[in-house]
Amino acid sequence: MQITSDLLHKALKKHFGFSSFKGQQEEIILNLLDGNDSFVLMPTGGGKSLCYQLPALLKEGTAIIISPLIALMKNQVDAIRGFMVEREGVAHFLNSSLTKIQIAEVREDLLSGRTKLLYVAPESLTKEENIALLKQIKISFYAIDEAHCISEWGHDFRPEYRRINPLVNEIGKAPVIALTATATPKVQSDIQKNLGMSGAKVYKSSFNRPNLYYEIRPKENIDKEIIKFLKNNHGKSGIIYCLSRKKVEEIAEFLNVNGIKALPYHAGLDATTRATNQDKFLMEDADIIVATIAFGMGIDKPDVRFVIHYDIPKSLEGYYQETGRSGRDGGEGQCIAFYSYKDIQKLEKFMQGKPISEQEIGKQLLAETVAYAESNLCRRTVLMNYFGEDYTAGKCGSCDNCLFPKNQFDGKEEVALVLELVLSMKEQFKSEHVANILSGVNNSLIKSYNHHNHELFGTGMSKGVKFWMAVIRQCIIHHLLEKEIERYGLLTITPKGEQYLGSPYTIMLAEDREFVSGDEDDEVVSAGIKGTGGGGDETLLKMLKDLRLSISRKINLPPFVIFNDTSLEDMSIHYPITFDELKNCQGVGEGKAKRYGKEFIELISKYVTENEIQRPSDLVIKSVANKSLNKVYIITGIDRKQPLDDIAESKGMELEDVLTEIEAIVNSGTKLNIDYYIRQTVDEDKVDDIYEYFKTEASTDSLKEAADELGRGYTEEEIRLVRIKFLSEMGN
Repeated sequence: MQITSDLLHKALKKHFGFSSFKGQQEEIILNLLDGNDSFVLMPTGGGKSLCYQLPALLKEGTAIIISPLIALMKNQVDAIRGFMVEREGVAHFLNSSLTKIQIAEVREDLLSGRTKLLYVAPESLTKEENIALLKQIKISFYAIDEAHCISEWGHDFRPEYRRINPLVNEIGKAPVIALTATATPKVQSDIQKNLGMSGAKVYKSSFNRPNLYYEIRPKENIDKEIIKFLKNNHGKSGIIYCLSRKKVEEIAEFLNVNGIKALPYHAGLDATTRATNQDKFLMEDADIIVATIAFGMGIDKPDVRFVIHYDIPKSLEGYYQETGRSGRDGGEGQCIAFYSYKDIQKLEKFMQGKPISEQEIGKQLLAETVAYAESNLCRRTVLMNYFGEDYTAGKCGSCDNCLFPKNQFDGKEEVALVLELVLSMKEQFKSEHVANILSGVNNSLIKSYNHHNHELFGTGMSKGVKFWMAVIRQCIIHHLLEKEIERYGLLTITPKGEQYLGSPYTIMLAEDREFVSGDEDDEVVSAGIKGTGGGGDETLLKMLKDLRLSISRKINLPPFVIFNDTSLEDMSIHYPITFDELKNCQGVGEGKAKRYGKEFIELISKYVTENEIQRPSDLVIKSVANKSLNKVYIITGIDRKQPLDDIAESKGMELEDVLTEIEAIVNSGTKLNIDYYIRQTVDEDKVDDIYEYFKTEASTDSLKEAADELGRGYTEEEIRLVRIKFLSEMGN
């Protein structure tokens, strides 16, 4: 049967409760229903899932959805079943988490034709018994979700994804739709080539998420900053991303100590704990998930109000994907990342020992992240340029750089100098090399190419490497230069750049940001926060959310599966008191209205009749003093006379951080004896001098005052070590 646009809209309203499609959804679905391949690039929150869910319900046969994470599959299956009146068996997942009885049930529903969507992991797809099963059913189409996993240039490269095309050919040909929220032009090409879908119709939505606020903060007093932020956003759902499992555990514990309901999520936890923690977050039994990127693709919660990056991610794709978990419903979404170049250096260290080509790719991706973090350009402009899209609005007004911009200057001469240098070196070098030449950096690489004798060497020495890197990045944004990604970031001049050299014109540039601590951070956050702006009855909205939460706990489903925030906001505006009125609210289809609507209608009807407005009381979070997360480990190590450097390395910490922990332990009243370590690292005379200073001369325990008084011959580390000894012996 030919599906017309009118029939498609009726099906959308019936199954999902929406009156209209978003963006290119309708066009994508019709193309798939016509039996054609599709490649869909759509940002998180743009509605990718609907592009295969609706056609799966309408087409004959079963759609095979290839998805990378078990957690995501369960989430999606729960969601699709929540939309359907007759829901049993309509959607299943097939993976290693199922028992034999559950697998038999999936098999029976598949062979009977009851199942319209089957979610499988690429690893499950390779099993012979699953291939044999899928050969017995009619497949309507294949959907490859998170398709960027195919590309080694993508941020979540999964080798198993490269086997999908031959497996599809073995099981049986059918139309293919590949979907991803993040892909640079290079990754897009990689995906299409590997899936053998070069003839597919490409649908590319804008990468702009206008409801998200982007901010980069210096990584100073980070624990205090996070607690302050969370208390200012009490009751809102959020995700905090860390790069290591250890840090995830520490931060989750730290937040709970401070009275904030947080749970950890990483690949090192057993499957049951991961699933339990995710469900608690979805069911709003916990406000915060602290996670590694293992959680990145496993969350489908529309009302996450903020994403915090404790550590800066390894790539801009990873950053964009993870920030995209915020504000999926179009409401408020704050994206705060803490940045320190020390973290970049750590990530570079982790790459050592990997194949050279992998190191080169990793370094190139890291360089783009540094450029984004340190840039003073509009964050949206930089992000969208990275994904091959121009942001023409100029200033977005919803990032730290737009709200608090640096002074700009006419960079006509600087741009011309950069272009001239790139051209003179036959477009064979990277940004750093070009910036080093202009800054007069005479390192071994410069010398090996004899570039210290280049006529432009040192011409911009007074401005420094960082300045020239900023100029180069802005040349790329203005399409005067391009980075050859396949050649690991070599700079080339565009035709527009050649025209500029022939006839330079005024071009306004800005210097990069300096990361300094100060009170200005609070001002940036408050200026950047955007409310949902629902315009409804706030008291009723809260009552509706409470009812939703109560029902969700009874039936063990996440609250948003019942009704999402948009639906509740619409109810708080229109006060529906009949089923027909309820079905007219956003996101409320016939199935949902019949299954969940009765209690909501009764609540609204009673509220309308009584019209008693009750203001919700302010919630207060108790501030609990932070405890030393590594206290026991450090005390035990010192008792065993382990070198402090070894203690730091075994916990993945810097020595400076270990000293801070030891100081906290000693200041709290515990006596520690680090004489064994001091004897190995500090000259005996120095120990006596420093100890005597703190005993007889010091008016405070200030390191700065001690260093000024003792003179240049004493390092800060030496003073800290002896100060610990002094405080332990004299104070405890």
